[in-house]
Amino acid sequence: MRAVSAAPQVTGRAGLPDARRVVVKVGSSSLTGPDGRLDPLALWSLADVLAARRAAGGQVVLVSSGAIAAALGPLGLTARPRDLATAQAAASVGQGLLVAHYTEAFARHGLRVGQVLLTAEDTIRRGHYRNAERALTRLLDLGVVPVVNENDTVATDEIRFGDNDRLAALVSHLVRADAMVLLTDVDALYDGPPSRPGTRRIAEVTGPADLEGIEVTGRGSAVGTGGMLTKLDSVAIATASGIPVVLTSAAQAADALAGREVGTWFAATGRRRSTRLLWLAYAARTQGRLVLDDGAVRAVSGGLASLLPAGVVRVEGDFEAGDPVDLVGLDGRTVARGLVSYASGELPELLGRTTPALRAELGPGYDREVVHRDDLILVRRPRR
Repeated sequence: MRAVSAAPQVTGRAGLPDARRVVVKVGSSSLTGPDGRLDPLALWSLADVLAARRAAGGQVVLVSSGAIAAALGPLGLTARPRDLATAQAAASVGQGLLVAHYTEAFARHGLRVGQVLLTAEDTIRRGHYRNAERALTRLLDLGVVPVVNENDTVATDEIRFGDNDRLAALVSHLVRADAMVLLTDVDALYDGPPSRPGTRRIAEVTGPADLEGIEVTGRGSAVGTGGMLTKLDSVAIATASGIPVVLTSAAQAADALAGREVGTWFAATGRRRSTRLLWLAYAARTQGRLVLDDGAVRAVSGGLASLLPAGVVRVEGDFEAGDPVDLVGLDGRTVARGLVSYASGELPELLGRTTPALRAELGPGYDREVVHRDDLILVRRPRR
């Protein structure tokens, strides 16, 4: 295998062939036949494409759905289970079968795969997030193709709504991918239902304004759980973090990776963030809310100021120091997220008071910021 060297930033389709590290996400509908069961030929075909990418010197992380679909046949099920317990049992059986197929498919090319199962907790809890980052990076360093899937055997809400699209975006940032490829059961984003006559393929999206007026439904396939809405949410996370995205069908995966004009290209709209701030913005489950006065909203939304006790008018929720919380204005709209420096029980007596007054009355330590600016990320600009 050729050594992987640093690649230039991918700013357009033409740069995809030289991208050093790519995350590819494939949905259940791309890996199953008309009966909803896993189609080994479809899986092997995708593995051939990704193995060719590896042979050319690139690194690939595969985020793959399909565990429950793989179990339908062996368990005698005719459709995706609707109850949580059966879905978890199917995921337990199917995940082993899915990875066995990938192991065999990549072994034909002399490649090993490593299974990485993640839950929402692994992206919500900061320590778990860092552990996942280290594990994936080490697998890539060892020349292994990581096969990532949500751990549906122990997931709860996630098994019902599907989160592999969002997970792919978080993994893309986590491994510092140069690009992300979303493979689905349609070949691109269209300005309406693809089956409707006159519907137009959207070749390129340079920012949110390009999506205005586009008719998108949230319905996924019979064997999957995500629809186009979840994919666009995933795209928004990736592109806002400096990672461009191609959305297309599995049949066009090779062309997409080669930089050809297939699917829809989503240009990066933001800069790469620190892992900690991305975790805070998209993965952390907030434990409470701090309601700010108008002056504090303006100071925080400027991006340069820490949140001080004088600007907080109310505390909502039960949290400990270091937990993520939402910072909201008097109108209830979220302005930012941050890691709070106090437990919820400590804050009420500090609210609305200046730091010199707190220092004089309570002593050093109570004059610190409620949320330091280094532990704060803006969610939205307040309306003027």
